[in-house]
Amino acid sequence: MPDNPNDRGSQDRSRISMEQDHEVRYWTEKFGVDRQRLQDAVNAVGNSAEAVENYLAGR
Repeated sequence: MPDNPNDRGSQDRSRISMEQDHEVRYWTEKFGVDRQRLQDAVNAVGNSAEAVENYLAGR
């Protein structure tokens, strides 16, 4: 039986999904960057929110 798409559960804020518009909106607002800068950061360090935050902060 397939998963129920309406049963979304809690969001995982430790990973960034560039495929989900609402997540991209959340992370771009949180980090104060545009979509392309967020994508560049994810490409550079992966989708870990902590790694992306550090990358964007120059750490």
